Amino acid sequence: MSSNVSDATSASTSTFVTALVFNAAVFGIELGIFTLVRPFFPAIYQPRTYIPPKSRRAAELTKNALFWPLAVFNANHHEIRSKTGMDAYFFVRFLRMMVRVLVPIWLISWVVLLPVTSVRSGPDGLAGLDQFTFGNVPANQQSRYAAHIILVWFFTVWICWNIRYEMKHFVTTRQKWLIEPENVTSAMASTVLITGVPRHYLTEAALTKLFSHLPGGVRKVWLNRDLKDMPDVYERRLNAAKKLESAETTLLNTAVKLHNKQLKSESKAAKKAGTTNRRPSTDTANNDGRPLTEPSIIDAEQGDITLAEKLVPKTKRPTHRLPPFSWLPFSLPLMGKQVDSIEWARQELVETNEALREARRQLSRDVMATSNLPEANTNHPDAFKADAGTAQTYPPLNSAFILFNQQIAAHMAAQVLTHHMPYRMATKSVGVAPDDVVWSNLNMNPYEARIRTAVSWAITIGMIIVWAIPVAFIGVVSNVHSLCATYSWLAWLCTLPPVIVGIISGILPPALLAVLNMLLPIILRLLARFEGITQRTKIELSLMSRFFLFLVINSFLVVTVSSGIIAALPDLVNNPASIPSLLAKNLPKASNFFLTYVVLQGLSGTAAGFLQVVPLVLYYVKLFILGSTPRSIYDIKYTLRSVAWGTLFPSITLLVVITIAYSIISPIINGLSAVMFFLFYHMYKYLFIWQLDGQKTGETGGLFFPRAIQQLFVGMYIQQICLAALFFLAQDQNKKPSAVPEGALMVVLIAFTAFFHTIINNSYGPLTHFLPLTLADMTPGASPDPNVAAAAQELDEEASYKDGKTRNSEKRASTGSVRKRLSPDADRQSSTRGVDEDVGPKDFYHPASVEPQPTIWLPCDPLGLGEAEERALRAVGIKVSTVDAHMDGKGHVDISGPPPEENVA
Repeated sequence: MSSNVSDATSASTSTFVTALVFNAAVFGIELGIFTLVRPFFPAIYQPRTYIPPKSRRAAELTKNALFWPLAVFNANHHEIRSKTGMDAYFFVRFLRMMVRVLVPIWLISWVVLLPVTSVRSGPDGLAGLDQFTFGNVPANQQSRYAAHIILVWFFTVWICWNIRYEMKHFVTTRQKWLIEPENVTSAMASTVLITGVPRHYLTEAALTKLFSHLPGGVRKVWLNRDLKDMPDVYERRLNAAKKLESAETTLLNTAVKLHNKQLKSESKAAKKAGTTNRRPSTDTANNDGRPLTEPSIIDAEQGDITLAEKLVPKTKRPTHRLPPFSWLPFSLPLMGKQVDSIEWARQELVETNEALREARRQLSRDVMATSNLPEANTNHPDAFKADAGTAQTYPPLNSAFILFNQQIAAHMAAQVLTHHMPYRMATKSVGVAPDDVVWSNLNMNPYEARIRTAVSWAITIGMIIVWAIPVAFIGVVSNVHSLCATYSWLAWLCTLPPVIVGIISGILPPALLAVLNMLLPIILRLLARFEGITQRTKIELSLMSRFFLFLVINSFLVVTVSSGIIAALPDLVNNPASIPSLLAKNLPKASNFFLTYVVLQGLSGTAAGFLQVVPLVLYYVKLFILGSTPRSIYDIKYTLRSVAWGTLFPSITLLVVITIAYSIISPIINGLSAVMFFLFYHMYKYLFIWQLDGQKTGETGGLFFPRAIQQLFVGMYIQQICLAALFFLAQDQNKKPSAVPEGALMVVLIAFTAFFHTIINNSYGPLTHFLPLTLADMTPGASPDPNVAAAAQELDEEASYKDGKTRNSEKRASTGSVRKRLSPDADRQSSTRGVDEDVGPKDFYHPASVEPQPTIWLPCDPLGLGEAEERALRAVGIKVSTVDAHMDGKGHVDISGPPPEENVA
């Protein structure tokens, strides 16, 4: 049996070598392909050089196709802050920190620990990669553990120093970002979202009076209201607009193709008759398919026959089926009424426009009616719902947005104790972007939200337990050599060619684990939303914690235990009394799986990140299949890809936890991880400077970074607890505990780490979210203070990046609405016109109550049908434009500018 186990040990080494060679080959091939194709696909590999506004564009990567690695290496990661955002900047900064942490750990551990564990380990010593693990220290030379305990203390202190350094940088950089002019002058910087507002304060006047005690007072209050069916009507209008754009473009395409087909048939008939066809094709004709000397086709419209009816038979017009039931959100094949798509969408738009117009007028009257009312006089002033006896059509919900005149007032309001009863106005958020709001969660009772939170986490924990079963199976597969050595019915696995066995145990398990982990975020994100979280960015923050917990337990701890126990299983069965020493010797062997995982991520993962095969293929597939309308083409060509921080950060911090946990137990991982994080750092630096955009729906200002630091502590705790257990389990040749002092020192180290963790949280935690009073006078328009210069000097000394540029505001803020929001004239207009879509500060009203009808964007075509349809739509009151969109003589659509609504200055 011992020979079989030694065979399994050597096989684990061959598995690692197989994975290393395979992934190195993939790395080289993919980077070679990237080098060749990069100059030919700027839309994929450097879209940030022409898509964003000029202030946020990146310079061209390099003109020489072979010098791109040098250009990426020399690129300044500070540039990400102004061009992509704080979240992206601190993500890359986290990778940079890990490179700085791991390089000394790598060099020192390889110089000290590799010889300590492998040299003269005796006849019972392990072979292959296992000879470099903690479990290979000979029983008669237990004093060697002194090296492990000294290094783990040194490494812990080094990591703690880096944590403090980076947290100090984070706080000062975030505070500089909070007081930058571009941020301060936006409405969201001075706006607070408050939920759980009791009935007594459910008027604009009452909330204004309540918060008037804060500096500068309140400028504007937006009460969130029960809009009844208005959001549904709004969604109907959006869907109808999309359907109309698609159907109209399909109609134009059909007309052009039918016209070309007619020309070809006439040309063939003319050739047979021996004459020439005078009608040119649409490829060479004038704008409507005619020579310049012939009258326009549009002039041929007579009576009630439209140009569309003349060019396209009724049977060729676009149609679709309505849902068979009104409550069904989608249609079914062969069921439901079949309608003409254009006529249906036009009628739907007219109806929804009128319905929203009437609803908004009533909403405007309700808003004006409560704007100057005193506090509600009610028998239940602390209830979370408005008085049922109110005469308002759209009564207020228990939440509101409050815009303050000064930014510091908003940050004070978010921290102050507001109400004298439990849970009333207790949840407050500052710096909320309108597009970041989850409107459906704004009226949740605080008690209900807490119950939902408990249920959500109970389901999450249950899923972690259930998910452990398939993950444990993956861990077992990673140790297939020990399985076939232990169980005769699996012996056939060992008879397979070594390369096949290496793929099964070295490449397949990490790939299966990656696929399994892709399914989780969808469910976990829904659970976070179920809690009643009011912002999408906070849902991502919650997802980051849940997904990390999931990954650490199932992708790390379960795999470690299952793989280690499988490796020790033969001896455990034959000699149960030796369980402590066997576990101490075999649990470190589980590191072989994670060595291959790190190699997979560091080589194949990095190369795939540069090559971007999936986005490259999807770009052209979308253009071919989905690029049928001007708007869809614009979205495909000129919308930057973004990242989901809630899943990206945990995938990185999991690798951090794995590396730190095994940095002493299996020091081989230190070098591999140092190279991996070095490659990751440069890959993501390239992606965020030249390819990716930040979070579309909101910028947290880097709040994912301190959460990642908390997750780094998890790796330190796991490492220290495992080492303490291994020290206490260690036995000498007499089967007596041999490393009790080292175990005791590990317990002291755990206490030291916990103390440092507490100090970091207590010192930097309060500075993470809010603006301190000492910086209040540094905001634009504030009165001078003698201490401002000292505070500014401190920030300049601490922050490594001093450029004041920041991300552009969200779309509604980018068209001058900031100036409109902050002007007194806008407030006066709002008091008279309410929430009409054409005037007034409206950023924090529900989109259904303020957003205008999307402009129908149609292309100009050679037959003039686009202009004819444009006139027909305008005649029924539908906004439409054919600017910057055209269709060629073959029916292909292209654009030369942004959508019409984004063209308005």
